Amino acid sequence: MAIQWFPGHMNKAKKALQELSEEIDIVIELLDARAPFSSCNPLIQNIIRFKRTIRILNKSDLADPEVSKVWLEYFNQQENTLAILGDKDNKKQRDKIIQLCKKLAPARGTSFEKPLRVMITGIPNVGKSTLINQLVGKKAAKTGDVPAVTKANQRLYLNDTFVIFDTPGMMWQKIRYPQIGYHLAICNSIGRNALDEELLALYLIELLQTSKYQAGFSARYKLKPEHLTLRPDNLLDLLANKRGCMIAGGKIDRQKISEIVIQDFRSGKMGVISLETPELWEQWISEFVEAEEQETAQEEALNDTK
Repeated sequence: MAIQWFPGHMNKAKKALQELSEEIDIVIELLDARAPFSSCNPLIQNIIRFKRTIRILNKSDLADPEVSKVWLEYFNQQENTLAILGDKDNKKQRDKIIQLCKKLAPARGTSFEKPLRVMITGIPNVGKSTLINQLVGKKAAKTGDVPAVTKANQRLYLNDTFVIFDTPGMMWQKIRYPQIGYHLAICNSIGRNALDEELLALYLIELLQTSKYQAGFSARYKLKPEHLTLRPDNLLDLLANKRGCMIAGGKIDRQKISEIVIQDFRSGKMGVISLETPELWEQWISEFVEAEEQETAQEEALNDTK
């Protein structure tokens, strides 16, 4: 399943972001710590390239801390980039971000005429508006646990010499790698109208069955070792029976159990889980490119026989 989601307002937001980028000194890009590569929007990268960037791995309390360390190292090796973990301590995070911004652009923010101009961006529902409210110290931006709450750029003032631009959550027109679509959907960054929750749950179950997160998964649903060897669809049915997800006629309600499994992941009830590592992404990209090359070769061979 190739998940694609690019609502109409995002095209308008893309153009506004391109215009705004020329005025900006620093970009703060929020990533989901559970899926940092998947939540790193290539459309945004093309717009903000050459800009000094702070990448914040948000929702880090839900991600595997050891994997998050690897991702920090990965991003900190990139040019003009500083990467940090998100912090639930509002004041601590606020002070740290302000200090980093001033460090990256010491010539700005020295007067009213030369304010430090910071743009906050990222995919939908990654926590941009919450961060804005932390920085400004009041509820200046709308927040919500659904994608695409903010639909237009907002200009806010931390003080006379520090300007913040809040931008709508941005997706990109075509998601190339299927894992990205799954991961963004599982992390609640894609609108429900583009999803099939059952397929998402099956993908997540298969990942958990073969990962180091088996223990937390098993503990949440009281699974036995032999349950982890079941096919994902059979295991989903087992979970449905355990949770009483049944409909008339004694049939399994796969929609309901799928929603439960996905929500348990999102809320951290299975423990801290990271969906991807840099090493995994190297493997997935390699496999995808190889499959593309094979498909192209088959098409060319078919055309040659005509």
